[in-house]
Amino acid sequence: MWRYIAVFVLGGVLGVGGGVGAGIFIYPFVFPPPAANDTLNTDELTAIIARGQFIHANTMDPVHYGSGGVTVLQRTVFLESNFEVGPGPKFHVYLVPKKSVRRAGDVKGTDFIDLGRLRAFKGSQKYTVPATINLADYQSVVIWCAAFGVLISPADLKFL
Repeated sequence: MWRYIAVFVLGGVLGVGGGVGAGIFIYPFVFPPPAANDTLNTDELTAIIARGQFIHANTMDPVHYGSGGVTVLQRTVFLESNFEVGPGPKFHVYLVPKKSVRRAGDVKGTDFIDLGRLRAFKGSQKYTVPATINLADYQSVVIWCAAFGVLISPADLKFL
């Protein structure tokens, strides 16, 4: 009799745990947040110092992808209106002092700057760069999953 109870309890714990885990991963796909719609004003357009394009770093990974443009201004990183990444938990925008970031190991161990949590998986968004940061030292903008330490999408910057 105790075996049946143990199997029932273990099955319940595993079922609830598996359901919660699956829900965490599936929820952003089923109920994505609305697209962002930030804009640049005309004063900011004169202060563009770099541009880049987000890429799908690992084409063998269908879940972690990104595309679209990024513009870097004097104190702002602007993800353009064509920006899009696959949904997931705790995505952040990083400035990385390395060119050609293509693997998670390229970000780990660097003095990256976390500009904050990604507000939407699609659309234009602004992120403020701290005044103490010299943008010339950062050659990449990266979308990073802070929850699992996974590279989502990098963008190499081309300074103008």
